[in-house]
Amino acid sequence: MVFLPAVAKSVGQQWLKQKSKPISSSQQLLFHLKKFNIYPHEEWNRQSVRTLILQSTSDSVKLHKLDDSDSGVVEVNLDRPGAKNAISKDMLHGLQRSLEAVNKDHSAKVLMICSSVHKAFCAGADLKERKTMTPDEIQNYVNSLRSTFSFLEGLHIPTIAVVEGAALGGGLEMALSCDLRICGEDAVFGLPETGLAIIPGAGGTQRLSRLVGKSLAKEIIFTGQKIGARDALSMGLVNHCVPAGEARSKALEIARDINQKGPLAIRMAKRAIDGGLEMDIASGLSVEMDCYQQLLNTKDRLEGLAAFAEKRRPIYNGE
Repeated sequence: MVFLPAVAKSVGQQWLKQKSKPISSSQQLLFHLKKFNIYPHEEWNRQSVRTLILQSTSDSVKLHKLDDSDSGVVEVNLDRPGAKNAISKDMLHGLQRSLEAVNKDHSAKVLMICSSVHKAFCAGADLKERKTMTPDEIQNYVNSLRSTFSFLEGLHIPTIAVVEGAALGGGLEMALSCDLRICGEDAVFGLPETGLAIIPGAGGTQRLSRLVGKSLAKEIIFTGQKIGARDALSMGLVNHCVPAGEARSKALEIARDINQKGPLAIRMAKRAIDGGLEMDIASGLSVEMDCYQQLLNTKDRLEGLAAFAEKRRPIYNGE
């Protein structure tokens, strides 16, 4: 996984420079990990489970590739039940490895981030572990967490956070880094950091305000209040709120819909929206034009026209 220098620049510049090539390089990842004593394993354990391919990147993060008609949909499952998915250094390492694997997988078209823990999406940072860290170690951890969420946000495929239960602190910041958020009615959101005499440090102050507006973001962060699922829907924090336990089904429904579309078009649409949003309208339109032009000579575009004329479902190959 790479922590791009472009993260420090505008999102628009990052997208234009990156084009459609996946990010690669593990040396920068190793540098960031070793700063707070996380060392990756040499190999990943792989095994087949039902119709899923499972890759174990750590004990607390599992990467699943769905197959058959859902081929192209990938799931990252958070699984640290004893700590409500609080993000330890090991769990952060597993998340980083999973995201890097997704970024390098050309067959991946949609990513869903889910939880295997009942009534908990992610409780944020592991505060028990943090008590044992020095100030420098804490800063390194937060820097790496911020970079990881920026990497998640910058993935070229659509990402969906599937929230059942609590998404607090870093858990909400992770969800904010995704393109879409689907929650169950029992979901609870919040950024409680000011109650600990700190602030959200992994993108919360920036992404929340861009999503719900400056005034609401300030109220949520200043007070540290918890937000219920229905309120989250009404303020635009989540895209859909469904009955408890049905968030994954709704997310998979949306993922399947996305999965049927031209993958290059989806990639360019994400780039145009994310890049243009950080610019004035004229510059944003220029980004849109550049993205559109990259699709004109693709086989997928011709396939879409042919399928429309022949009244059949198109078969896109990402070419």
